[in-house]
Amino acid sequence: MEPQKEDAQGFPRICAVLQILGAKWAFLVIAELSKGPKRFNQLHRDLVVVKTQSLTDALRHLEQNGIVLRQVFPTVPVTVEYSLTEKGMDFQLSLQEMEKWAEKWGAKAID
Repeated sequence: MEPQKEDAQGFPRICAVLQILGAKWAFLVIAELSKGPKRFNQLHRDLVVVKTQSLTDALRHLEQNGIVLRQVFPTVPVTVEYSLTEKGMDFQLSLQEMEKWAEKWGAKAID
């Protein structure tokens, strides 16, 4: 058990990032918002595998960590739009690299 503790201590920044981005559905939300700002219902339609409460939780978590911006427009009814912050947009390069890794290793990654 001690080696695992050392590993975590050896990578404190990565562990901090994983606490933010390791939330369920965070990667899908970021990937979808990287296409542009979306209202909640559109985002929910695009991410059909994510339940409403899970999407709400993921958006709140990402907003609290400065990845997602929630803008409320004073319309009737109120319009809420979600987009990536500069910090969130910056993560796109990492997502692209992860996609390349998954493409290269495919099902082998699970083995």
